[in-house]
Amino acid sequence: MEGLFKNAINISDKILILPSGFNYTMHNQFRALSLSYKNSPLEIREQVALNEASCRKLLSIIKEYLNINDVFVLSTCNRTEIYYSSEQDLSREIIKLLCLVKEISTSEAIESHFQIIDDQQEAITHLFEVSMGLDAQVVGDMQISNQVKMAYQWTADAGLAGPFLHRLLHTIFFTNKRVMQETSFRDGAASVSYATVELIEELTSGFDDPKILVLGLGEIGADVCRNFQNTSFKKIKVCNRTFEKAVEIANECGIEAVPFEEAWKHILDADVVISSIFKNDPFITKVELSKADRFTYKFLVDLSVPRSIESAVEEIPGVLLYNVDNIRNKATEALAKRIASIPKVRSIVKESIAEFNDWSKEMMVSPTINKLKNALEQIRQEEVGRYLKELNEEEAKKVEIITKNIMQKVMKVPVLQLKAACKRGEAETLIDILNDLFDLEKQKADK
Repeated sequence: MEGLFKNAINISDKILILPSGFNYTMHNQFRALSLSYKNSPLEIREQVALNEASCRKLLSIIKEYLNINDVFVLSTCNRTEIYYSSEQDLSREIIKLLCLVKEISTSEAIESHFQIIDDQQEAITHLFEVSMGLDAQVVGDMQISNQVKMAYQWTADAGLAGPFLHRLLHTIFFTNKRVMQETSFRDGAASVSYATVELIEELTSGFDDPKILVLGLGEIGADVCRNFQNTSFKKIKVCNRTFEKAVEIANECGIEAVPFEEAWKHILDADVVISSIFKNDPFITKVELSKADRFTYKFLVDLSVPRSIESAVEEIPGVLLYNVDNIRNKATEALAKRIASIPKVRSIVKESIAEFNDWSKEMMVSPTINKLKNALEQIRQEEVGRYLKELNEEEAKKVEIITKNIMQKVMKVPVLQLKAACKRGEAETLIDILNDLFDLEKQKADK
């Protein structure tokens, strides 16, 4: 019975039977699964959004049941993406595991929204563009860089970052530094949080000193508070489950902190509510909001994924609701500079990808180089061993030095030729030739 169900996964009393016969051996075929604001509405994105705990859980399950070594899971308000290296296409299996973690009953509807990138170079380029902010809803969004770093840490903690993924992500981090140092792509404050503040300024332009409540202090909520510092708004309050964090941000930004237990009192009192709390079900509902007196106007901005404000609140007279899909790029000087910098950023990314590809190709010939070195070393030792008995200690040392130097010089040309062949895309041919000439496969088997 154990053998019959060895590929069964039980998560939250749901069972997935993985197809038998899979060879889950890691191979350098890098792939990507992407569900983002470009191909999916908010209703779908919020279903598959992952917090830290669910990201770690998904990584753990993938590691246990698919046995692949390079897996990277990135989930933000605008996207949920999974990158992995495998000899076989495991995209459908991974999506099923994601749906199990999120307790989604059927994976078919979700699967149709994922863009599956099977081509390794396309997957690598996509991850670079996402990490740089080229693919962001607000171009150049600086938050994505920290989100990628956190996701990398979770992958490393799970033991799912092999040499390929380690090198790829460190190349991305180095590229990000180059972009910051060499371009204006990260200049100014063009981000989701900044775009939110600009939206509030636009909505309340005809009102005197509106009352604003920031509900929830994740990365976006805290950034919204900081961006309010450069505005004329004075009546700003912040509310968070952890009151100490609310006080910390309030002191930093010169605003007022209020206890989470009093959240609804301040929600009803505020003219503008910006919500970025993480909750599976809406926190602000039509039923609760309807308990207040009639509103002259009330603006609600939901930056949460999943959404924390029920869409039905717009049925209440005087209430207007905006979500992350309504936050659009603003025609600011900072954004204009970023857009103008895109060609330079793409040029830097292209250089970095080329360098990474060179490294990746050299990794392909590294085993052959080692086998050739071992084969020559074995010949050297056998030949030297025949004459050592006839030599004194000093002569033996000289023979060792001379023969090792000869071997290094013999190795030099094949190594250089192999690396050059990598760049030309002809490494496999030269590997086959060396294997035949020196019988390297037999040497490996004997070893």
